[in-house]
Parts: sequence; structure tokens; C-alpha cells
Amino acid sequence: MKILHKDDGSKGMFYIENDGKHTAIMTYVRAGKNIIIDHTEIDKIHSGKGIGRQLLEKAVSFAREKNIKIMPLCPFAKSVFDKDKDIHDVLM
Repeated sequence: MKILHKDDGSKGMFYIENDGKHTAIMTYVRAGKNIIIDHTEIDKIHSGKGIGRQLLEKAVSFAREKNIKIMPLCPFAKSVFDKDKDIHDVLM
């Protein structure tokens, strides 16, 4: 499954698309040069497959590549950051 990324300069998303429909999304808004993850939503067809974690890993890779930090306001993203110390290098 390919995770896509869209960024318009003020907000963006990491997502999976099936038949023209977003079936998994993690959205963010820009806060200066950093990003705030504000929402994650996974359709039932992806439930229990670790797709949310994959979306977050893509966001972490993006943050590392761009040398930016992430503030996880989304409860899902925050829970993963709370459990995984290996991604704290991008935590705001």
C-alpha cells in the first residue's frame, strides 16, 4: 500500500487512496516551519492493519527530511509518541 503526501504550504496530509477515495488519512497544519498533526482517520477496510502507524512513520520521515518538529494533538499520534521513544527526535 502506497502512502501519498499532499502539502499546500499551510496544511497537508498523508493518505491512502483506493478508487479515488481517501481510505486512511493523517492531517496536519503548519505552525511556523513545524507541523501539528490534528487528525487521523482509518476506514474499516484497513482496521487492525497498522495503517495509522504507517501514516505516522511517513510523517516522522518527512519531519526528519525537512528538519522540522511535530506536535501530536491527534490522540492517536500522541499515543504513539508516548509509547515510542525512538521518534522523540522530531517531537516538538
